[in-house]
Amino acid sequence: MAQAVPQNNTTPLRGMIGSCAAMQEVYRLTRRVAQASTTVLLTGETGTGKELIARAIHELSPRSSGPFIRVNCGALSESLLESELFGHVKGAFTNAFENRTGRFEAAHGGTIFLDEINSVSFKLQVKLLRVLQEHEFERVGDTKTIRVDCRIVAATNRDLQDEIESGRFREDLYYRLNVVPIYLPPLRDRSEDVPALVESFLVQYARETNRPVPKLMPDAIASLKSYSWPGNVRELQNYAERAIVLMEGDEFRADLLPPHVRGLAPMRIGRQKAGGIEKVAEELVTLGVSQYAAEGKPYERVMSIVERELLVQMLRQCQGVQIKAAERLGINRNTLHKKVEEYGLEGERP
Repeated sequence: MAQAVPQNNTTPLRGMIGSCAAMQEVYRLTRRVAQASTTVLLTGETGTGKELIARAIHELSPRSSGPFIRVNCGALSESLLESELFGHVKGAFTNAFENRTGRFEAAHGGTIFLDEINSVSFKLQVKLLRVLQEHEFERVGDTKTIRVDCRIVAATNRDLQDEIESGRFREDLYYRLNVVPIYLPPLRDRSEDVPALVESFLVQYARETNRPVPKLMPDAIASLKSYSWPGNVRELQNYAERAIVLMEGDEFRADLLPPHVRGLAPMRIGRQKAGGIEKVAEELVTLGVSQYAAEGKPYERVMSIVERELLVQMLRQCQGVQIKAAERLGINRNTLHKKVEEYGLEGERP
């Protein structure tokens, strides 16, 4: 049985570090909503800790003794995701050699975490809406209705309102999911939490590699706090591990960080604070289109930069699956394959 906790408790949750005002509000909301079975929608950029919050909601709830089931909706094709979520019966499709229990059934009595909910196809969104409303569904290839009792926590790194306007997400499903929204702020908006976070990662990796825990020096702190962190906490964690591997003494100085983190090298176009195609346009203005005019063929040069960034983002969203990326882009798969080869994007993944 879940232990009762003060609903206004703003101390960090298990596995999370940070005491800025925005994170205190996240902790308070998480503890408060955990006591009910209300559907929760977690929003925020990739790497901000949405799965940690989903697990905390489960562990602090009366359902904590039940299962916690995570599904990455963006990692599977529509047909595979449908079978993964709802299960299937023997013979429902090719290679369906036996009955299979879906993730919703497996989550009965507990919590199901639907990560990257924005990636679900329009067809599957209808089935998800039914589960949210009626708590029932049928396995693929079956007519028997199955009822489940599970709490749904969904997460997205996209603005679902924008997805609705573009016709990719159902408005009725959005309102069913968005009962209690919890926003996870990006790391660049809570720079005061960076020193505590990096020190925690340094301790973790020092223990794993039997190395001394380094002292975090002022120049490293200054660089870390001024960096924009497009990869958020996950990126910070990677650089802490890198520092432990490269460190020769017992001090973590700025020179153990990559040059772009120290402001010594430009970041890849489109990978600063805002990210995305809009940021590419901003960068081109900053760099000056005249630079490309001097090189000749400025139109082709600028358009190739924008096209490459678009392909990179879509491939990352689709986990490198080119068929899915081509479908979302509205282009032929062979055309995408040629572009991937042209820009050297083979194996591009999040």
